[in-house]
Amino acid sequence: METQKIAFIGAGNMATALISGLISDGFDPKKLWASDPEDKHLNYLEQEFKINTCCDNKVAVNNSDIVVLCIKPQIMKNICEEIADAVSTYQSTVVSIAAGIRVENLGKWLGEKTPLVRAMPNTPALIKTGATGLYANNFVEDSKKSIAEKIMRAVGVVLWLDQEKEMDYVTALSGSGPAYFFRIMEAMEKSAIELGLSTEAAHVLTLQTALGASKLAMESSESLETLREKVTSPGGTTEKGLAVMEDMKIEKIIQETLSAASIRAEELAKEFGDK
Repeated sequence: METQKIAFIGAGNMATALISGLISDGFDPKKLWASDPEDKHLNYLEQEFKINTCCDNKVAVNNSDIVVLCIKPQIMKNICEEIADAVSTYQSTVVSIAAGIRVENLGKWLGEKTPLVRAMPNTPALIKTGATGLYANNFVEDSKKSIAEKIMRAVGVVLWLDQEKEMDYVTALSGSGPAYFFRIMEAMEKSAIELGLSTEAAHVLTLQTALGASKLAMESSESLETLREKVTSPGGTTEKGLAVMEDMKIEKIIQETLSAASIRAEELAKEFGDK
């Protein structure tokens, strides 16, 4: 991977996280390029990581092996059409982290035989604890799949998907998931304050409990159901609290939440696709 040149189109938070992760993993910053219309983003990347920067997307793509599109879905078509000739000339593999943009549309804008990888990271990637789903079209060689995986693995765990449709489910679960957990944590903190805890105590205990539960689940070989049962003593406080969740149909709430997000991902694909 160290011989590969990687170009990032867009130099916002996610691109910065990926670049930081790659350099932490030992990637040569001289092989990294970033382009962005905002000088402040480029200046930061150049000063902090000593990578190459420019305002011209086509210059960044020149001679690149991998092009990572870290841009908003609304401008994806224009950017793809702008760099299409350069991508074709250098036979670059293109990785898109935009939600809802199908490989079919990316292929229309970049060239039908362009090697394409869709990636769906989430915001914890900003602190290198992300979860990313990956899907590649048939033109991506195994060696390029490996590079795409290493790029995303620099900021967390990676899972390959067999069907592109699954990207909508990944978007609903891990892509949007941090917000769901934040909302639950927000409610727990608020409720604890209403019970009588100080704001500081409620905040610290909420965050540490969420961290501890997640870490315990990650490091345990037991199922989430078993872990829950181990905390739930018959007739105890946890059982009483869980009974309220069941009465309020917590599982149905979560099912409908993920379903709504997945449907919205499908809608975005239609909105941002070629008319």
